[in-house]
Amino acid sequence: MRLIPVVVGVILAVSIPASAQIDDKVADRLWESAKILEELVKAPDGGIPKELLKRAECVAVIPGVLRAAFGFGGRYGRGAVSCKKNGSGPWGAPSMIGLSGGSFGLQLGGTSTDVVMLFMTPDSIKHLLRDKVTLGGDASAAAGPKGRATAAETSASMRAEILTYARSRGLFAGISLNGAVLTPDKDANKALYKREIEAKDLLINGNVGIPAPAQKFIDTLRVTAGN
Repeated sequence: MRLIPVVVGVILAVSIPASAQIDDKVADRLWESAKILEELVKAPDGGIPKELLKRAECVAVIPGVLRAAFGFGGRYGRGAVSCKKNGSGPWGAPSMIGLSGGSFGLQLGGTSTDVVMLFMTPDSIKHLLRDKVTLGGDASAAAGPKGRATAAETSASMRAEILTYARSRGLFAGISLNGAVLTPDKDANKALYKREIEAKDLLINGNVGIPAPAQKFIDTLRVTAGN
C-alpha cells in the first residue's frame, strides 16, 4: 500500500513539468511569430508590403522551420495563424499550425527558415479548417512580392489564394512553398486554450477570447496589418 503514494508522486512529477514545457513552447512560438512579423514588415531592403497585409484575410507565421532528418529537403515547423473576424473585422484568437515537407529552405541557405503566409481570399480560410492541405495542390500558392511600391500589382498576388515568404540567414524573399503540407496543431491549441478546441471556433466563428500568451502576436498584427 505504501507504493501507491510513491507511484502517484512519480506520475505527478513527470506529468506536470511536461505540461508546463508544452505551454512554454507554445508561448515562445507566439512571441517569436510576433517578432518575425514585425521585422519582416520593417525590413530595410523591402519587406512584406503593408498593402498586402491589410488585404489578407489571415496571416500565418512559422518561426524556425528546421530541416528534417528524413528525406532530401524535408522541413518541419510549428507556428500560429490568425484571421480577421468576418473578413474585415479585428484579428481573432490564433490557431496553432504545423508545416512540413518541401525544400524551400534550400534556396535561401541555412538549416532554419522563418515562414510567413498571407491568405488572400475568403475561400483560402477554408483550407485552414482541414486536417491537411498541400500548398500548390489543394490550395494555390505563390511567392509573395517584396517592396512597398509594387506591392499589389503582380500577377501572382492577384491570382494566388496564399502568398508565401521565407527568411534564412538574414536573407528574405517571396518563395514558393509548393509541396509543403499545412496541418492544425491540436495539441498546441489544447495547451494554449486549456481545452480541446476546433480551428473553426478560432478562425471562423471568432467567439473565443485571446489568451495572454497570444496577445503580443495579435497586437503586432493590428499594428502591421490594421484593425
